[in-house]
Amino acid sequence: MAEVRIGVVGVGGMGGFHADYLQKGKVNGARLTAVCDVIPKQMDRFEGVKKYGHHAQLLASGDVDAVIVATPHYDHTTVAIAAFERGIHVLTEKPLAVHKADGERMIAAHRKTKVVFAIMHQMRTSSVWKKVKQLLVAGELGEIRRVNWIVTDWFRPQSYYDSGGWRATWKGEGGGVLMNQCPHNLDLLWWWFGLPKRIVAQCRFGQYHDIEVEDDVTAYLEYPNGSTGVFVTTTGEAPGTNRLEVAGDRGKLVVEHGEITFVRTEVSVTGWLKTSKESFSSPPTWTAKIPSGGDWGGHHVITQGFVDAILNGTEPIVRGEEGLGAVELANAMIYSAVTGSSVDVPLDAAAYEAKLKVLAASSRFKNPASDSGPRDMNASFK
Repeated sequence: MAEVRIGVVGVGGMGGFHADYLQKGKVNGARLTAVCDVIPKQMDRFEGVKKYGHHAQLLASGDVDAVIVATPHYDHTTVAIAAFERGIHVLTEKPLAVHKADGERMIAAHRKTKVVFAIMHQMRTSSVWKKVKQLLVAGELGEIRRVNWIVTDWFRPQSYYDSGGWRATWKGEGGGVLMNQCPHNLDLLWWWFGLPKRIVAQCRFGQYHDIEVEDDVTAYLEYPNGSTGVFVTTTGEAPGTNRLEVAGDRGKLVVEHGEITFVRTEVSVTGWLKTSKESFSSPPTWTAKIPSGGDWGGHHVITQGFVDAILNGTEPIVRGEEGLGAVELANAMIYSAVTGSSVDVPLDAAAYEAKLKVLAASSRFKNPASDSGPRDMNASFK
């Protein structure tokens, strides 16, 4: 294969963005050959490519080797599995799926094939976040004790939610800030620290907006080694904050405004705590700004990695199955809030799917064909 023929499914929002940079030749070895959307006018601006009104038509056409799935969330599962069944490579937008059970179905379907499966978690391509990963893997902070991430810079006005009937509904989106904006942050959390063993979360539903899902979240995480984490996010606060703090046995890492600050203790904090004879003493430290390179990566970088994996047999930057971590964290936080209890991780996927089905049954989203992207909103509940 000399080049990868790519179709984009759902071009009303992010899918249109992906189709644009593909047509502009920003991904080597790739060519946009088809687009798909249930609203024909969404496809008008794409010239020289085939156009389809339903993903099944595109997948059966023979016009594509791979698809980028950029539909509303529930359809990620439907479209990806249909593509796998035809031997078509898949790069899906985040989140991998609305809930863990659907994510597991996608992964199981992919394992029956030899095609490439990747997910658009482009924040992993940022030099800042890659540097954090490098420092953690190298053990520069010693054993991790505490993680705090305040991510309140996802502000959205009511008009954003009003822009599509599927948005911010249990049946159309399956969640709010945790399922739409924060899959990126949650992906980084589990990429850096793994999954916690237990989560307690308070989610406020429609706190700032006229929506039925969460727009304000405070979650407490307990990790297997005894360390703890706090994750705070909202789409209703401005000006927002984006501050990551990681405390370990050998210092503290702070990431804010694109800068990494490392406060290194000259000795083990635990050792000093146990042996110092001075009642109000603390370990001596030095502080350094850690250069990261200033490259924020981007969506096209993930797509390039996807194409390279197809052409050259390399690993995609973020494999599809890796997307399950962010889904599990988001599901566990919502489940804790709606049940008013702590949630053990791994999450009981069947129990959460059943709870989500109840929430979706009372959702005000009633018109699956009103927005961009083909969909079968009942597919995940069959």
